[in-house]
Amino acid sequence: MSWLPVESDPGVFTEIIQQMQVKGVQVEELYSLDIASLDEIRPVYGLILLYKWRPEEKESRVVITEPNPNFFFASQIINNACATQALLSVLMNSSGIEIGSELTELKEFAKDFPPELKGLAISNNEAIRAAHNTFARPDSSSTTTEEDELSARRKKKEEEADDDVYHYISYLPVDGILYELDGLKEGPISLGQCLGEPDGIEWLKMVQPVVQERIDRYLQNEVRFSLLAVVKNRKEMYRAELKEYQMKRERILQQVGTLQADKYAEKSSYEALDKSLSEVNVGIETVSQKIVMEEERSKNWKKENLRRKHNYVPFLFNFLKILADKKKLKPLIEKARR
Repeated sequence: MSWLPVESDPGVFTEIIQQMQVKGVQVEELYSLDIASLDEIRPVYGLILLYKWRPEEKESRVVITEPNPNFFFASQIINNACATQALLSVLMNSSGIEIGSELTELKEFAKDFPPELKGLAISNNEAIRAAHNTFARPDSSSTTTEEDELSARRKKKEEEADDDVYHYISYLPVDGILYELDGLKEGPISLGQCLGEPDGIEWLKMVQPVVQERIDRYLQNEVRFSLLAVVKNRKEMYRAELKEYQMKRERILQQVGTLQADKYAEKSSYEALDKSLSEVNVGIETVSQKIVMEEERSKNWKKENLRRKHNYVPFLFNFLKILADKKKLKPLIEKARR
C-alpha cells in the first residue's frame, strides 16, 4: 500500500502519534507566533511547519552531513511521507518523550545508518506506514483490473504535475543546538546554539523569528501555511496539576484542624489559611474546567476523524442512482450549469 497525503490537523497528527504507540504527547495548532502564545502551551517538544514547496529554491545555509551519532535524521525517499517524517524527527530526538517499543526498536536498529538508509527503514516499517495511513478511506470497489490501475497511475501523475506541492519540516532543540529538519535536504541545518532546557521558553524565542521569516518570504504569493506544535498531553498535565491542588487543599485543612484544637491560636493564622484555601479552591475549579474542555476536544477529534475515514462513495452513488430513477438528476444537472 502506498503512503497517502496527510491533512494538516492537530486531531489527525495526534491520532497518528497514538497509533505509533507514543504516550503522553499531542499536537496543537498555532494561530500566532507571539511568545505569550508559545509560552502557554509549554513544554513544546518541536514545531512542524507546512508550506508550499518550491523546487527551484536553492539552499544557501550549511547542511550538517555528519551530525551527532545520537541524532536521528532520515532522508525522505517516498512521496507523501513528509508529515510522518516531520513527526518522527521530533519524537525520535526528544528525550522527554516516551516513544514506545516500535519506535525504540527502529531507532536502535537504524542508529548507525546514513540518512538514506534511515529513510528506507522508515518506508519499510509496516507499523509506521499503517499509522500514517490511518485516515485512508476504504476502496469504493473491491476489484480493479490491471488496465484500470495503470490508467489511475497515469491520471495521478498528470494531476501531480499540475497540483501545488506542500511539504512539512520540523524545528526542535537537541543537545543545546536548535535545528531545522527537512527530509529533502542532505542533513539537518543548525540554527545556532540554544540556551536553556528543551522544555523552556528560550528555544521558542529563538525559533520564532526563523519561522516568521520563512512565512514572510512566501507571503506575497502564498497564504496557506500551517504551524503545529508537538506538546505534552494537556489532559495528563491538568490531571497532575489537579492532584497537586487537591493534596495542597488536604494539607491546609489539616492545618485548620490543628488550629481549631489550639484555643490560643491567633485570628490572623485562620485568615491566612482561609485565604490560601480560597486560592486553592479557585485553582481546582479552573483546572477541572480545563480537563472538561480537553475531554470535549478529544471527543470532537474522534468524531471528526471517524468522518475522515468513512467512505461516502457508495452512499453518493446510490443517492445519484435514486435521483436518476426518479427522473430528477438531469434537471438538477441542467440547473447547476446555468
